[in-house]
Amino acid sequence: QVQMVESGGGLVQPGGSLRLSCVASGSIFRLNAVGWYHQAPGKRRELVARITWGGSTNYADSVKGRFTISRDNAKNTVFLQMNSLKPEDTAVYYCNAESVTYYRGGSLATDYDYWGQGTEVTVSS
Repeated sequence: QVQMVESGGGLVQPGGSLRLSCVASGSIFRLNAVGWYHQAPGKRRELVARITWGGSTNYADSVKGRFTISRDNAKNTVFLQMNSLKPEDTAVYYCNAESVTYYRGGSLATDYDYWGQGTEVTVSS
């Protein structure tokens, strides 16, 4: 079974930085596109940034120029570097693997839509 685990959240002052990590574990052959989402209290979960296996990225307008998504394919890990944080960035941040190809019974299988448990980010003075 594949699991996604986020870490790196915490309390930071406005203008500060945090680096979130998302590690996928299991008998993984290939971790395909991964997105970071955030969900503020009472609001919908929204895509913040996305990266393909090959490294192509896209960002929500609200974080362009401040956040950077990257990945280490050898370690099945995706990062979100968040700079110049604002109070409106306060939310729970989740990573989502759109699909994962993994070893199962001597062959490869692909499953879709894996979520982590989330890591909380609070931006406040």
